[in-house]
Amino acid sequence: MQSSYHEIRFLTDDAFVDLLADFIASVSDEAIEYGSDRVILRNENDPSATIEAVERLAQEAQIPLEIEREEKENQDWIRSYQESVRPIEAGPFYIHPDWYPPKEDKINLLVNPALAFGSGHHATTYSCLEAVGERTRADDRVLDVGCGSGILALAARKLGAEVDLCDTDPLAVQSARENFALNDETFSALWEGSAHQSDRRYDVVIANIIADVLKAIAPQLKARMDKNSLLILSGILDTKEAIVTAVFSDLTLLERKQKDEWITLIYTNTKECNG
Repeated sequence: MQSSYHEIRFLTDDAFVDLLADFIASVSDEAIEYGSDRVILRNENDPSATIEAVERLAQEAQIPLEIEREEKENQDWIRSYQESVRPIEAGPFYIHPDWYPPKEDKINLLVNPALAFGSGHHATTYSCLEAVGERTRADDRVLDVGCGSGILALAARKLGAEVDLCDTDPLAVQSARENFALNDETFSALWEGSAHQSDRRYDVVIANIIADVLKAIAPQLKARMDKNSLLILSGILDTKEAIVTAVFSDLTLLERKQKDEWITLIYTNTKECNG
C-alpha cells in the first residue's frame, strides 16, 4: 500500500449526487462514497482520467460541479469501504461482492466491490434490474446503451439473452468487459460509442443514462427497435420526465416505475419498421 492517496471531492447539488456517484463508479475501479452534496473518490493512482470524464459529463448534461483535490496520508480506507458494502436483491437478481456467498434461489451477479453504485444500489439501476427480470426472455437480443459497469446487460445475459453493449466512455467499456469476465459470461459485441454504430434490431433496448441524453439519442434508440420491441429508459429525474415522454410519444408506454425521485419508463413499438 502506498504512503499517500488522492482524495477528490466532486461537489454538486443534492439532486445530482446519485447520478454522479453512479457515473464515477462506472468509470473508476476505486472506492467511492457520497454525502448530501458531494461524491468522494479516493485513488492511489493518478485520477486525472476520471476527473476529465466527470467534467465532460457535467458540461454535456449541465450539472453544477466543483472539484476539490487533496493528497492524504494512506489508511486502510479500502477495507472500511468494503465492510460498508452489502449485497442487494433487485427482482430475481442477487448482486453481491466476492466476500458474500451466492444465493441458491437467486440469479447471482458478482460485481467488483468498488462499483457498488453500479450494482443496483442506485434507484435507476435497481428499477432497470427489476424491468430486465420481468421483461427479458432467454432468446431475446438485447442492447444496453450507456452500459456503465455493464450490469444490466450482464443481468440479461444471465437470463439467457444475447447481448450487445456500448458506452461513449472508454473506462466504462473496460469496466463492463471486466465484470463480464468476473461472472464468466460473454457478450456478442461491446464497443466504445453509441447505438447508431450498430445496424442490428433488438428485442429489448436499454438506456439508463440521463434525460437530456435520452432526448438527444432518441432517434438512435428507436432505429434499433423492431415491431413489438421493448425500450427501457431510466436515469430520469421526475422533474425531467416530460422532456423524455415528449420525444418518445410515438411509442406505446407500457409501464412507469418510480423509486425515490427517479423514473423508469418501459415502451413498446407497435408499428412496422422500415429498413
